Amino acid sequence: MTTTVVTGVSVVAPNGLGTEAYWKATLDALSAIGPISRFDAGSYPSRLAGEVADFDGRRHLPSRLVPQTDRMTQFALAASDWAIEDAAVDTAAIDPLDMGVTTASASGGFDFGQRELEQLWSKGPQHVSAYLSFAWFYAVNSGQISIRNNLRGPTGVVVTEQAGGLDAIAQARRLVRGGTRLVVTGATDASLCPYGWAAQISGGSLSTRTDPERAYLPFDRDAAGHVPGEGGAMLVVEGAGHARARGVTPYGEIAGYGASFDPPPGSGRPGNLGRAIVTALADAGMTPDDIGVVFADAAGQPEADREEASALTGIFGPYGVPVTVPKTMTGRLYAGAAPVDVVAALLALRDGVIPPTAHVTCGYDIDLVQGAPRAFAGRAALVVARGRGGANSALIVRTAGK
Repeated sequence: MTTTVVTGVSVVAPNGLGTEAYWKATLDALSAIGPISRFDAGSYPSRLAGEVADFDGRRHLPSRLVPQTDRMTQFALAASDWAIEDAAVDTAAIDPLDMGVTTASASGGFDFGQRELEQLWSKGPQHVSAYLSFAWFYAVNSGQISIRNNLRGPTGVVVTEQAGGLDAIAQARRLVRGGTRLVVTGATDASLCPYGWAAQISGGSLSTRTDPERAYLPFDRDAAGHVPGEGGAMLVVEGAGHARARGVTPYGEIAGYGASFDPPPGSGRPGNLGRAIVTALADAGMTPDDIGVVFADAAGQPEADREEASALTGIFGPYGVPVTVPKTMTGRLYAGAAPVDVVAALLALRDGVIPPTAHVTCGYDIDLVQGAPRAFAGRAALVVARGRGGANSALIVRTAGK
């Protein structure tokens, strides 16, 4: 079976634009959570977010694309450009039908949709952009990446909220194993607008605290919800043989994947996060002892945190593996969160260092890396993501060739 490796990565995150900027800020424990500036949130119960402050689509994309696209798509297009460049691949030299795209989205183009709805109600239908027909849609990032880079192979989108970022990468691995030479994959989300904000608040899981250091505290006994963010990451994946033929050193291998779904609330049955992790380990041909670090989902809600901590201790034992939550510095980026964690996991393996979790005092029997980075010699990392409604996903990356 084809070994699938990651040859290019790029990150758009609130605490860093570009992979190395994000990685440095994360190792320095620099948080970007703060008061929302993209709109006046004074009348809302939740007022903090992780915003990407230094991104201007006009600097990174052709001018014709900017009025056609939502902010989340501008993130996706720019990050895909950077990931392809990082992979040192000449897409023009490959048959377009041998290259595909698979992304995830949790919300679609909320910001674009809100602006056009405002035009509709204030000025009339003749003032609504024709681009609304696709700019708001969940699948638009895959389509725009495909068009921009002439990637005409298998293309699709998955929608499983925060778990979707891992599901998209797993689907990319399936495509490579099925014969597709190269796949651009990952996810970005950006719904920090009044329309998107109202939708998120209605879910009842946002923190209403105003202190950025006390608002999002996963695995802390003082946890009271999460802080949203915007951004994500894109990756280039391909078969190890193709990477070797190009003389490229991969960041690592996509070694294992598992997914599960929780029973409905109130059923009295336990959740199935542990099943997703066990499936990923079996898929990778690994045991819990082979995992050097876990990048947790970290919902920031007491019951969800308890369930995740219980799943981790049930598989790895109490304090059995280092656990980290870099998203405490960015907020939860929804579909974009897990791909960022996958990139961070690959960089942790590359550099032999686990990034820290900011602001949290752990209240569970897990070895949470807090305050400062920690050196380690692990060769495999587990990334966990859980989507609203019961979706669980787990993905293992390891040093290529191991």
